Amino acid sequence: MKQHQGYIYIATTLDTKSDELFYVCDLIKETGLSVRTVDLTTQPTQLKRDADVSAQTVASFHPAGVEAVFCGDRGRAIEAMSLAFSLYLNAQTDVAAILGLGGSGGTALITPAMQALPVGIPKLMVSTMASGDTSGYVGASDISMMYSVTDVSGLNVISRKVLKNAANQIAGSIYFNREDKVDDVSKPAIALTMFGVTTPCVQQLTEQLESQYDCLVFHATGSGGKAMEKLIDSHLLHSVLDITTTEVCDHLFGGVLACDDDRFGAIARTQTPCVLSCGALDMVNFGRPSTVPDHYRHRLFYNHNAQVTLMRTTKEENQQMGRWIANKLNRCEGEVRFIIPTAGFSALDIEGAQFWDPEADQAFIDALTENLITTEKRKLILSPYHINSLEFCEQVIQLHQDILNNK
Repeated sequence: MKQHQGYIYIATTLDTKSDELFYVCDLIKETGLSVRTVDLTTQPTQLKRDADVSAQTVASFHPAGVEAVFCGDRGRAIEAMSLAFSLYLNAQTDVAAILGLGGSGGTALITPAMQALPVGIPKLMVSTMASGDTSGYVGASDISMMYSVTDVSGLNVISRKVLKNAANQIAGSIYFNREDKVDDVSKPAIALTMFGVTTPCVQQLTEQLESQYDCLVFHATGSGGKAMEKLIDSHLLHSVLDITTTEVCDHLFGGVLACDDDRFGAIARTQTPCVLSCGALDMVNFGRPSTVPDHYRHRLFYNHNAQVTLMRTTKEENQQMGRWIANKLNRCEGEVRFIIPTAGFSALDIEGAQFWDPEADQAFIDALTENLITTEKRKLILSPYHINSLEFCEQVIQLHQDILNNK
């Protein structure tokens, strides 16, 4: 049998889910893999059986000590144990995979620790919450969510089937994992951000770069940008072509595909070489037309499809975005180039198209120019071309080469 390094960590609150934990534990051990059970109980309880790692041990990792976890208030205790578990798990060097079992409280407790683990470590959460909106639990990580069907509260004919599938899935992710034979000779990974209205640009870039680089394209949907920045923070990217920064529009003006306030923060923290542009900064994203907030009803819209409504940004909004982005980029000390395609920011922002508005675009250009502090490493470039033109892409390629030469 192939030998595997590390342990599959199984985490749950042992006071209520002891049977489930040890059922899954035994199933995984039958495959020959090593298991480490972790108790995350937040209140004093007489347990049927102890875990390999006690709740007391995990709680001791909280910066304020175990008292912060065993405080008697359920909400505060879950939040504190979640932090302690994240710190505990981050301190371990033998995590091959992690399996969590929980209801709403357990899922909220366990998944932040999963999110903090590097991409690629298998993460599976069996949860009663997996049938709804799981974005808050998954974040920008590669967590797999499995709906428990019945509550995670005892073993029965349904829960045994679900838990057996979970055990087999997490074991299979380790047992059948084979080292990628191209890892040793893999090309440097670079990130590119794309939207439907900037697809021609990014496709041209990848076609020109893929012979030298492993091109990772991220859909600029809020979660896409966060996923990219998680990889930047993990130092897994050689460089970044952040062409489509449209998530900023939604963040500032209430759209549904928003980044958070830390957009561009990973570039600043890691000084990863980066070429940026203003792809799709001419639009804010909403769902169906009926979901658009009332105070925007008088605005210019374009129905991208039945589920996506795009709103054209105004001069005032573009000025605000220019200032916001400049303030973020002023914190970046690494090689940064921001190139503006003055002939249009998206497929809709071109002469004759629905969102063509040179004055609004110029408002962004002026605000960014006035507020960005340019240095030898931080530069602003004005391009006379449209973002989806071949000429613009060739300029981006040259800028990318420049930042790598100066790295």
